[in-house]
Amino acid sequence: MLGWVLVAALLSGCAASTSGVGYYWQSVSGHLKLMHAAKPVDDWLADATTPETLRRRLVLTQRIRSFASSELHLPDNASYRGYADLHRKAAVYNVVAAPALSLKLNQWCFPVVGCVGYRGYFDEADARAFAASLPGDLEVAVYPVPAYSTLGWTNWVGGDPLLNTFIGYPEGELARLIFHELAHQVVYAAGDTAFNESFATAVERIGGQRWLAQSTPAAREQYEVFEARRREFRALTRETREQLNAIYEDPARSDGQKVRDKAEAMTTFRGRYAALREQWNGYKGYDAWVARANNASFGAQAAYDDFVPAFEALFQREGRDFPRFFEAVRQLAKARPEERLTQLQALRPTTAANAH
Repeated sequence: MLGWVLVAALLSGCAASTSGVGYYWQSVSGHLKLMHAAKPVDDWLADATTPETLRRRLVLTQRIRSFASSELHLPDNASYRGYADLHRKAAVYNVVAAPALSLKLNQWCFPVVGCVGYRGYFDEADARAFAASLPGDLEVAVYPVPAYSTLGWTNWVGGDPLLNTFIGYPEGELARLIFHELAHQVVYAAGDTAFNESFATAVERIGGQRWLAQSTPAAREQYEVFEARRREFRALTRETREQLNAIYEDPARSDGQKVRDKAEAMTTFRGRYAALREQWNGYKGYDAWVARANNASFGAQAAYDDFVPAFEALFQREGRDFPRFFEAVRQLAKARPEERLTQLQALRPTTAANAH
């Protein structure tokens, strides 16, 4: 679930050869519709017709928003001070693709923001049509995204709004999502999805812990149930990713053997998930992800996980001081990609694989 970013083509211009005018137009028109639907939270609170449940959630978001700037030193701007009901279940739908024997995502490139491993669409039908148009030798996944960031570039016209797609999340998850998306406004390394998403995920984790520490016992208890399931599911998917990578990168195996071993690994993955689901008393929150699981979805998930321990270690190294941490991350973002990777790998604890 958490924390997905769409760098819309409207911020890149229509010159991208891989996007075309049609993709550019749906990005521009979709985002403008979203912005048009938003109005300030204060207006919603002043409206007598606003449902009481929504009213309480909006009040909570503004407490979270103030905490983000005052305690986590995240940007204090127009983002997440407005709200929009999109009358749909997702903000955008992402398309990801990977080869049959690799977890490396296909890349699409745009001016300014660089290359990313997904294409975002505001209309699910458009996303599925694009997915269907991709070469048959690619494994493809289409998944809903509750929120995305415009990296602060639209704050002058109202910023990124709160949305109905996530306003009802449990308190801890709601806080983490807001922290994650604001983190994208702090540092962005063009063309490095794993760096950007792992950084934002580290901020959401650290910030979420701080938020819950000063929240209510009920919020902490609700979150711990959710987080325990997520930890177990992420451990399972991480182990499966590592197993698949080992299969794909083994030069001693023929392609035919790799296909057979991959099928066995996926069968084991789904069997282990079924066992987890039993332990969770039938909780179905990950069913959709498991149903579509393939190289593309495993590859997309890796971007949000792989360097989180490295960024958490960097936060510790900088004395758990957010301004110092953010400056250290900015310096990393300025490094050449290969240097950045080397430094992140050096930061990552050797026990990281067992920590998350």
